[in-house]
Amino acid sequence: MTILKQALDAHRFVCVMEVLPRQSAAHVAALGKILQRGHFAGGLLVPSFADRVGPHSDPGPLQGAEALGCPTSSLLHFSGKDRERSDLLNQLGLMKARGLKQLLLLTGDRLPGHCPGQAPVRYLESVPALQIVRESCPDWLLGAALNPFKYLEEEAEAQYLKARKKQRAGADFFTLQLGYDAARHLEAQQWMHAQPHSTPMLACVMRLTAQRAAALQSVPGIVVTDSMRQMLDSETRLSQDDADTRSLKRLALQILGLQWMGYAGIHLSGVHTLEELLLLEQHLTALRERVSSLDAWHSEWRASWQLPGGPEVCFTPDIDVRALGRPGARATDSEHRRYRRLATVHRLFFQRGSLLSRAFGWLVTRRIWKTTIGGAALHAAERAIKRPLVGCDTCGSCRLQDTVYVCPETCPKGLANGPCGGTYLNRCEFGDRECIHSVKYRLAKSADRLPMLAQTLIPCISADDRHRSSWPQWFEADASKPED
Repeated sequence: MTILKQALDAHRFVCVMEVLPRQSAAHVAALGKILQRGHFAGGLLVPSFADRVGPHSDPGPLQGAEALGCPTSSLLHFSGKDRERSDLLNQLGLMKARGLKQLLLLTGDRLPGHCPGQAPVRYLESVPALQIVRESCPDWLLGAALNPFKYLEEEAEAQYLKARKKQRAGADFFTLQLGYDAARHLEAQQWMHAQPHSTPMLACVMRLTAQRAAALQSVPGIVVTDSMRQMLDSETRLSQDDADTRSLKRLALQILGLQWMGYAGIHLSGVHTLEELLLLEQHLTALRERVSSLDAWHSEWRASWQLPGGPEVCFTPDIDVRALGRPGARATDSEHRRYRRLATVHRLFFQRGSLLSRAFGWLVTRRIWKTTIGGAALHAAERAIKRPLVGCDTCGSCRLQDTVYVCPETCPKGLANGPCGGTYLNRCEFGDRECIHSVKYRLAKSADRLPMLAQTLIPCISADDRHRSSWPQWFEADASKPED
């Protein structure tokens, strides 16, 4: 059992410190001093090595861990962008050889240079990645991501539905997206406490300066509002030294608030020296002596974000903020009609029992379709029929029945199990469309199929299986099932 798992099981507050593998030799030496210390504010401190947050030429997380002596406490990340099952299995083999047994599995942010409409880039999303690792390494500590900083019902509930899938797939803990909205941190904890099996959650935190806020405002999935930036800019103009001190105190205050909320720990980013970590620890110790309740903390948190005579900072986008579980998002009439038509077609042609489905199944499983020419013809026929209807890219293993007939191939990342963390007000991270998982949520809610979006774990599709007809496989697999 890893020391991180021991700490989580014992309900000890932990600090997972994120390291970017592309650090210089000087930074590696500075990080080595931090990791030698091994603790923060009375709790465990372990290193976490990020994966593919920059150019692909950057070293991977395993190389980053090796630069620091490859401590077995290391939590490595695996980003599935533009990767296959074989890439994940290869990393598992390398980790096993070095005695590393914990992994944070992420779908991954947008691949640099990828634009929708060009050659598609498919991602090994976190749900099947969790299943793959859990099957291969049943005793490993596995983490997954959750982004609760969503402000429309569809995108927020889709995040929680996918989180339930991640639990079912084998996640031992969650790491939240970076955020500063305490109401969303509380909401995520309330959601977790309502689940049949509670999973420890870490909250990602970072010292927020005016410069970092400007950079983060363009990062998909991170909410930095204009009023937050305006306050930070005003703070910096008054005094750079005071702004630096206030930003570090705010970070310490946020960590204390997360402890009061019941978080298992923090995922700390942006701290690079032992001196900064020790100063942060001093501020946190002082705050613990002064702030004795969550209510008192809320007052301190609001005050820390307000300058004398300045306006109150708003942490939410400028929209009507939805309440968790509040009804309102429903499929439009056209969306619902489309769903009913496609459900009828599926029932007639692809569910056993009807004469039409038996006839169609018999037709598409003939030997002729197994030949090169026949297979190409059947693939072309399926694509010609389904692409205008659902945007099909003939993935070779149709999943429409599990996605309320919204094709996952129309997601720029090809995600079938749920959204990534990069949406904003229902818009896709790529910005050119509504997130298909927001559409899925509305349809499933209107058709009373929301449990399916939390329970059905959709496997990944190998690149070798793509661009062929899914029909023969569907009926051949169906024929192997016992009769109802």
